[in-house]
Amino acid sequence: MPNLSDKIKSDLTEAMRAKDALRLDVLRMLLSSLKNKKIELGNKEELTDDQAAAVVKSEIKKRRDSIVAYEDGGRQDLAQKEAAEIGILNRYLPAQMGEAEIEKEVMAVIAEMGGEASPRDFGQVMGAVMKRIGNKADGNTVSAILKRILTG
Repeated sequence: MPNLSDKIKSDLTEAMRAKDALRLDVLRMLLSSLKNKKIELGNKEELTDDQAAAVVKSEIKKRRDSIVAYEDGGRQDLAQKEAAEIGILNRYLPAQMGEAEIEKEVMAVIAEMGGEASPRDFGQVMGAVMKRIGNKADGNTVSAILKRILTG
């Protein structure tokens, strides 16, 4: 089975053939980010799928931040372009967990920590949950669920 980087390269070729300018730009940028991450890590071989997915998540986060800035600046056209780019990038992430699954993982981590957790333990619990679920959920979603459970 091809790894995530190979899939992105294959999709880049497909986007070139289809003359899909937006997808082409997004995939070129993503391959560049993957290459930069590979250099940063000093890897001789390809990035693992988890490492590549982390780069994709980082790129999605950048675009979400840009959408907020563009909407604040009244540039709805640019915000829509960023949203379209997020749609393209989401294809390269593993299936995302639902809120119920995330809540179950949070409760399991709290149980492993002795069953008692307060808002002071947020960082410790958050770190353990993210380590367990990896790229299968967005950190903001996990954070919101954890806050709700700890305060609630």
